[in-house]
Amino acid sequence: MDYKLKNILSIYWGKGFLFLTILCTHLVLAQQTVTGRIIDDNGDNLSAVTIVNMSTDKKAYSNSMGMFSIEANSNDELRFVKEDFKRVSRRVLTDGANTQLLITLFQIPKDIGEVKIVKKLSGDLEQDSRIVAKVDKGEQVKQAVGLPEPIGKMREKPAEVKSVLLPILLGNLNVQGVYDLVSGKARKQKRLYRYDDLQEHIEWVRSRVEDDYFVKAGIPDNKISEFIEFSFVAKPQVRTYVKARNLSGALLRMEEVIPLFIERLKNSHQ
Repeated sequence: MDYKLKNILSIYWGKGFLFLTILCTHLVLAQQTVTGRIIDDNGDNLSAVTIVNMSTDKKAYSNSMGMFSIEANSNDELRFVKEDFKRVSRRVLTDGANTQLLITLFQIPKDIGEVKIVKKLSGDLEQDSRIVAKVDKGEQVKQAVGLPEPIGKMREKPAEVKSVLLPILLGNLNVQGVYDLVSGKARKQKRLYRYDDLQEHIEWVRSRVEDDYFVKAGIPDNKISEFIEFSFVAKPQVRTYVKARNLSGALLRMEEVIPLFIERLKNSHQ
């Protein structure tokens, strides 16, 4: 009896292994390298554009000629992001073809505000953070009139394994929740929300601190957003302060990772 059981298990294990091998081979072969060029609305090449594969979280950057390449599967969504430009999304390999993409980013119009004389930085980061901080007039108005802050973000909550499986054990089937988990919709929603939150936190810092502050610290102006994202990973307290809307605390922690980021840039150019 044990011998027959072992034979049955061996057959099923062999079939399962074969299925996984075929599936992995299909996934590897399905992935292709998507290439393209990015320009602005004047036809000029755009460098330092961040290209994100929303399905895999892989990132790439355009070079000085606006050229880029990134791995993608059929129907993956690529998102193109650059400061001061409207973001663009594009589905790729929808018909199986791998033609070179031509992406045009349009610049966001900006109002030229009043010219202000900025005080010279003293070297005291806590004091300097107040000097380089931009005035948020919208925030001033909200504080003056006492407008309430919205509770959370108005977006669909992704399905959770616990919240879907537990009702099933009690005899209640959440059809939509099961579909969201099986189809991968819940996973994509979480990935998208993480990406949007990251961009929001980066923009929160950029909108309150002058670029010159980072440039004087040795960070190129086209690497400022990348540095802020790097600081979130290297020093998680930075993002904690950003979430708490504490600019001074965020800048104090950012200062600790500036040398690491500059060293990383030097190594990448060697």
